Parts: sequence; structure tokens; C-alpha cells
Amino acid sequence: MRAGPTQEEIRRHNLGTLLRYVHVRGPTSRAELTASLGLNRSTIGALTADLAAAGLVTEELPRDHGRTGRPSLVVRPEHERVYAYAFTVEVDRLTAARVGLGGKVLDRREVPRPADVVAPLVEFIRETEASVPAGTTCVGSGVAVCAMARHDDGRVYLGDAAVLEEALAAGLGGALSESRTSAPPVTVRNVADLAALAEHTRGVATGCDNVIYLHGDAGIGGGIIAAGRAMTGHRGHGGEVGHMVVNPQGRACGCGSQGCWETEIGEYALLRAADRDGKGRQAVTDVVDAARRGDVVAQAAVRQVGRWLGFGVANLVNIINPEMVIFGGSLREVYLASAAQVRERLTRMALPACRQHVRLRTPDLGDDAPLFGAAELAFERLLADPLDAATS
Repeated sequence: MRAGPTQEEIRRHNLGTLLRYVHVRGPTSRAELTASLGLNRSTIGALTADLAAAGLVTEELPRDHGRTGRPSLVVRPEHERVYAYAFTVEVDRLTAARVGLGGKVLDRREVPRPADVVAPLVEFIRETEASVPAGTTCVGSGVAVCAMARHDDGRVYLGDAAVLEEALAAGLGGALSESRTSAPPVTVRNVADLAALAEHTRGVATGCDNVIYLHGDAGIGGGIIAAGRAMTGHRGHGGEVGHMVVNPQGRACGCGSQGCWETEIGEYALLRAADRDGKGRQAVTDVVDAARRGDVVAQAAVRQVGRWLGFGVANLVNIINPEMVIFGGSLREVYLASAAQVRERLTRMALPACRQHVRLRTPDLGDDAPLFGAAELAFERLLADPLDAATS
């Protein structure tokens, strides 16, 4: 039998719990930490002292203290001193940011996606690192990609051709190692997985333990939180909801199958139904705007895609039994324009026990949900063991 946890293991667990609380909720008084974490005041004081000594938090008097008696010190995350890099590689754009502990964006850049996605991100790191003050700590980098990312080695596969982009992690890690004695880790995940993580951590799904995040672009991806944990499947390929077959007599899909969900609700499906050319988020927005202005063809296209969107959501609700379904990326506009069709299909097809409590929402973090998710991914090692990660 395994012995119980040692005092040191308990201490490290409590340090991570406290730092995670402040990271997510922002500046917090010792009194609130004592009440929320179920630890006594002396333990909270010792933990915050350890985190402050490691340069992860600061403690100060509340700025608005006007009551009599000794005020409870406020614990603040050191967002200027401790940071991570977050990147998103989407169909039509790249976004790079330096994000401080606590989720504060310190530097940010967005550019149209070029053929070489690595070079602009490496340039951002080099330029940013050159201006970062001495004594700061970079804990790692997280990358959200519109592709399948294998979790054990971070390799990225684009479509059925399984094109390997090993240079992504290698290039970013190399740029970070130029200004540091050791290169902080670079971790790659799917856009939908990280958007789900962000909305669950600090967005619309805070407090929900069972969430489905649907991300629309050229394809359809899904991020699933089940029982409070990311459900990623073997080697990280779970959540490919765009490739569940909903119409066996439907169109051929780029994956090699036929009638996949993304052939009925993806950007190309909407544009085809609306008899329009173009591609990308703006083309979807144009169709939705035209439908709102009374364009009959656009209205029919939105209704058609909305019915198929509801069809798939109903099946996912029956399987996953979520508390919330979030529509992100280009699906945000599609859902808002076709909510009646989505809800009609959900009511007709989903089991009452599964659908009665489910909430349909759009992201609180908007298009930045994957970026914040990439930052959370990078901070995870620090939050799991603050003292070990801060000193390594």
C-alpha cells in the first residue's frame, strides 16, 4: 500500500492551489483565501510568504481600507515579473502575446497568416525578450493550432495528409533559449481544446464541470470538458466532432469520409448554400448580415446550416450530457443567426434528461479564447508545482 502524502507534498499541493486561486481570480485578501481554501490563517500566511519569496506574488495593504482594526493583506500575482508566451495559428491569422501571471496581456501582435508560420512568432519572441526587464521569469509557451495536435510530442498534423510541423516547437524553443540559460517548455494543442480550457477557467463556463466548445473556421473542431477535466482522447486526437458522420448521402469530406458534420455546417457549407464565393470569417459574416437585411437566399442558407448545427448538437448533448455548449469562431455568428433552428432540433432530438439543463452560449473571451487557453496551458506546470517550476 502507498503511504499517505508527506508534509512536503501537502505543502506543495497547497502552494499550487493558492497560486491557482490568485492567478484565476486576481488580487485576493488573506481572509478570503482562508475562507475559500479551508486552511487556517497561519497556514495561509506561511504559503503566501513562500510564494512571495519565490517572486510569484506580492502582499500589500488593501488600497481602499477604511475600517478600524488590522486589515487583511491582499495577495497579488506578479504579472510583470512572471509570464508566459501564448500563440494561436489559425486559418487566416497568427496571434502572439506575452501574458503575465494572472492572465494580464503584456504584449500582443496579430498578423495575417503567412506561408511560414514559425518565423513571425520567433521574431515576436526575440523582439519582446530584448525589451523584457532583467529578473523576470518566463515559465513556458503554449500554442493553439487549427489542426490536430498530438499531446505526447506536440507534433501537428494538418488534415489527412498528416503534414508534420516539427519546426513550430523547435523554433519557439530555440528563440527562448537565446536569452535564457534553459529553454522553457513549448506545448502545442488544438484551438478548440484550448478555447474550452480558457472559457472553463475564466470565461462563460466558469463553474461548469461539463462543457462542449465548438469552434468554426474552414473546418469544425470541438473541445470537451468532462467532470472538470479536458477530455482529449488517446494522444490528444479526441474532440474531432466535425468528422462525425451526420449525412451518409452527403458531400465528400476532406478527411476522406462522406457526410461529415463540417460538410453541413462549416464555412464552405454556408457559402455554398448562399450561392456565394469567398472564404474566411468575413465571408460568413457577410452571409449572416445579408440574411438579417432580408436576403431570401442568405436566410435560407442560414436556416439550413442552423438545422444541421442543431442536429449535431443534439447528438453531442445525448452523448456528453453537458451543462453548456459554446459556439466559437465562425460558429458564433452562425449560431446567433440560427438559434431558433438549433433549439428546435435540440428540443426534438435530445433526450429530456440531457437537454433540460443545457445552456447554449457564445464565448465571453470572444476570438481570444484560444489565446488565453494557450497561456493557461503554458502556466499549468507552474500552477501544479510553483516552487519547482519557478526555480527550474
